[in-house]
Amino acid sequence: MAEVVFDQASRIYTPGAKPAVDKLSLTVADGDLVVLVGPSGSGKSTALRMLAGLEPIDAGSVRINGRDVVDVQPKDRDIAMVFQNYALYPSKTVAENMAFPLKMRGVEKEERAKRVREAADMLGLTEYLDRKPKALSGGQRQRVAMGRAIVREPQVFLMDEPLSNLDAKMRVQTRAQIAEMQNRLAVSTVYVTHDQVEAMTMGDKVAVLADGKLQQYATPPELYDRPANAFVAGFIGSPAMNLLELPRSSSGVTLGGIEIPLTREVTNAVGSRDKLTIGIRPEDWVLESTDADAGSVVKAVVDVVEELGSESYLYAHLAEDTATKIVVRGPGRVKVRFGDPIAVRPTAEALHVFDVESGERLD
Repeated sequence: MAEVVFDQASRIYTPGAKPAVDKLSLTVADGDLVVLVGPSGSGKSTALRMLAGLEPIDAGSVRINGRDVVDVQPKDRDIAMVFQNYALYPSKTVAENMAFPLKMRGVEKEERAKRVREAADMLGLTEYLDRKPKALSGGQRQRVAMGRAIVREPQVFLMDEPLSNLDAKMRVQTRAQIAEMQNRLAVSTVYVTHDQVEAMTMGDKVAVLADGKLQQYATPPELYDRPANAFVAGFIGSPAMNLLELPRSSSGVTLGGIEIPLTREVTNAVGSRDKLTIGIRPEDWVLESTDADAGSVVKAVVDVVEELGSESYLYAHLAEDTATKIVVRGPGRVKVRFGDPIAVRPTAEALHVFDVESGERLD
């Protein structure tokens, strides 16, 4: 087990160009599962490869258990990496694939067999130890790849989008197994994914990256309830938070012809800005009525109704401004269809306020 520290770590592929990873600083506490998440090109996989020693570090440092590993070879970093493509030997059995890294390190045969049995039992692979990879499903192959990492008993696990090749059902099952495994082993783990739902359900903490920069590093509830900027607000959540650029009014902001008040603390924080970016989660709209003539509410017209079990999502545009779109979560199945008028009210205490230019949180 070990603490992992990125200290102003940067990776620059082309001199003078924008860094792929730009002064990344974060700490993975001993035994935590930390997820790096972000869109394509955000730098998350590059950061993982820097930790693994597969990418050089052009500035700053990376430390594992207090040891600077910038100039340490990958094989000497005491890490184990799981890739998305499994990378199993097709001619070897499951047991032989899992035992291979131990064999290369000269571990005795009996000890190899013991560790393989323990890992196979943990991952539900005992009955498959004599099979070849071609006789396994995608989820089983990925568990073999994880077993191969487990038997090494490393200080740190690194996982690079290990579930991206699995179908939706298998992804859910396998990520639960990974979380359970990591919790039992209590080994520090850095996990990369582009799937924010995966990140929010697995991570003890989540690092959101964009354009090579760390946007926010926090627990999943903190990311959802207090996004540090407009990018995180729009990236975390499914459906995403509504982000609306609104003009200031005498006591707040104006949306759809009505005035939404801001608290005194928020008003003081935003200063003299004449426009603000306001974030409103779909669940923080109150569906007042389907009557477009209702007073003191935002009036909209429904574009799409998406019913998911006990929840309904209404994708709509403002009646006064067809360019402004909103998403509203309704309780239960709502009797609203395409083209219907709705009247909604945002809960003022749930507003998220960001600077229009920088996107930084102001409240």
